[in-house]
Amino acid sequence: MKSLNTHFPKIGKIAYEGPRSANALSFKHYNPAEVVDGKTMKEHMRFSIAYWHAFRGVGSDPFGPGTIVRPWESGKDPVSVAKVRLDAAFEFFQKIESPFWCWHDRDIAPEGKSLAESNKHLDKIVAHAKGLQKATGVKLLWGTANLFSNPRFMCGASTNPDAHVFAYAAAQVKKAMECTVELGGENYVFWGGREGYETLLNTNLKREQDHLARFLHLAVDYAKQIGFKGQFLIEPKPKEPTKHQYDFDVASGIAFLRTYGLEKYFKFNIETNHATLAGHTFQHEIEVAAAAGALGSIDANCGDQLLGWDTDQFNTDVRELTLAMISILKAGGLGSGGFNFDAKLRRPSIDVDDLFHAHIGGMDAYALAFKIARRILAEGKFESFVADRYSSFDSGYGKDIETGKATFKSLEKLVLTKLGEPTPKSGKQEYLENLLMQYLHG
Repeated sequence: MKSLNTHFPKIGKIAYEGPRSANALSFKHYNPAEVVDGKTMKEHMRFSIAYWHAFRGVGSDPFGPGTIVRPWESGKDPVSVAKVRLDAAFEFFQKIESPFWCWHDRDIAPEGKSLAESNKHLDKIVAHAKGLQKATGVKLLWGTANLFSNPRFMCGASTNPDAHVFAYAAAQVKKAMECTVELGGENYVFWGGREGYETLLNTNLKREQDHLARFLHLAVDYAKQIGFKGQFLIEPKPKEPTKHQYDFDVASGIAFLRTYGLEKYFKFNIETNHATLAGHTFQHEIEVAAAAGALGSIDANCGDQLLGWDTDQFNTDVRELTLAMISILKAGGLGSGGFNFDAKLRRPSIDVDDLFHAHIGGMDAYALAFKIARRILAEGKFESFVADRYSSFDSGYGKDIETGKATFKSLEKLVLTKLGEPTPKSGKQEYLENLLMQYLHG
């Protein structure tokens, strides 16, 4: 690897300087070396950089071409350019103190004129990335295949009505899984951006869902063959680009996995912006996954509440993140997952230092939320309130209901002869929201 200052010579390693620091290029709340409960904050947070946004994003949107031009994006040979781009990325990873990165196959290596040529390009870039990982200590959180950008996938990949496209997608995922293993990836993600339908007039919904399940079973089988020990993750999203995607949200994803006998192989990579597009809060999706023992990883971003599409912004809403962190910590954490910044710069943010400011803000917000959530859980005020609210189920006929001993007849007899009319009890929502505000601003 070239000098640490080749691509960002005016920016040094981002240091923790505390909340009083006026240095914009410093961490205010995220101290990677700080030890909490026997682990460093770097180990707790497991931050990851999304390669597709940070190093392939150009500021384009549906109404105009890109605005961001990076100095390393020059040269006639796309593979050589991809290697230099990777050098710049790992320099950034080091300076921003990110222990992980994530990629799609077509983000890191240019697509060739054939699958064989694409695989050849990918092999060269993976070899280069492996050297950079060894030199820097940065690890791969997860890999995945881009099964949505190329026109061949316009009607889906595994759910495509053409078996030829299904076969091509299978071959592409096979290679992406091999590359993930080669780079020591701890997870592998499936995002079904085109796995859905635009109209039922031309769609056999059950057959497509059967094919999607068959595809995932094939991936599980191949993982065993190549010795992949990592976690498979599903990333739900309700729409965009497809009108109705089959992995609409966590709940529908759980139903799908259980229907097809896949639940023991997959967990969920939950994205904040996708949760809101599904009409849920970020915390709701985390709780649903955690309740099923299927919480895997987080794509750390947010959407704009005034826009109805996936804007992939850096999330600095500490209230939202604190609520999410409470649920994550109660679930025992993310295991092999992490917080991947699947977020992109705004279209007018074209300077290289904007890339640093964006990630610093996201890391600080998550670190602060983590600390607040730990304090909330340690003091136990909310948990005590919830426990008391459901305490009638801890003994007597309430416990009989939960353990299956109660029947309609026995409960009817209780109400008619002893219990009578229930006495309403306040949920104390306003009190609890005020209590949360004290933690956020205390």
